[in-house]
Amino acid sequence: MSDLGRKDFTTKAKEEITPDNSKSTAQKLKEGVTDTADRAAGAVNPDENKSTTQSVFDSGRREKDAHTEGPIDKVKNTLGMNKE
Repeated sequence: MSDLGRKDFTTKAKEEITPDNSKSTAQKLKEGVTDTADRAAGAVNPDENKSTTQSVFDSGRREKDAHTEGPIDKVKNTLGMNKE
């Protein structure tokens, strides 16, 4: 069970396993908005104030995000602007 004010884990799972090409534009937009709100709620609340399940999930998501190229990085890479 997710913490109060957070996106439910079963909802997250359903969204992840449903292919994007079978979702409507409205569904994709809604997921984007609710994902952003969930990330913001997770960032504001320290891990020690979260349930164990929520803390583990947020920690895993932060780790994944740290290794995922964002849209700005993609543009910089395309233009050859990223120096590594």
